Amino acid sequence: MKIRFIYIFLIISILFIGCAKPPLDEMAAAREAVFKAENDSDAVEFAGATLARARASLRLMQEEADAKRYDSARTHAADAISAAERAIAEGRSGTQRTVTETDSLISTLRTEIEETSRNVNGARYSNLRLDYDALDKALVDAHETTDQAEADQAAGRHQQALDRARVVRSSLSDINQTVASATPAGKK
Repeated sequence: MKIRFIYIFLIISILFIGCAKPPLDEMAAAREAVFKAENDSDAVEFAGATLARARASLRLMQEEADAKRYDSARTHAADAISAAERAIAEGRSGTQRTVTETDSLISTLRTEIEETSRNVNGARYSNLRLDYDALDKALVDAHETTDQAEADQAAGRHQQALDRARVVRSSLSDINQTVASATPAGKK
């Protein structure tokens, strides 16, 4: 009798295992979610690590499905979807931070350029020993780069605008340091 129950149990187990089906809908949803995140430029730019986790979960999902471990494949599919959605959200957040930082930085550049220009003119008036042609060229470059940053910002190229604005700020800082460390023309 006991052996009979074991055989029945084995037959039922084999039938149950043989009837298990891969989670096709979940796997398709996971592939679609990761594809969407991979094609979201903000997610690619600002959420690379999270996007990599989504890809890894997708790969594990496929490996588990190929090994017929469907519960595990289902879990990895859910993980892939979650990570892909998180990557898109992080991308949006990163873009918003960049826009805010760019707006803030660009809004102050014209004033900083004018202040730096006054510093150079004050040094000129004080007869400090400086290469005024180079300083004037650097100020012209700062104006032009600020124009380009504003154009990038208006065109939605926020990261490029931010990069240009940072270059201008750094250049202005260098000019101001040069002026501050200058000596009068009569001294050595």
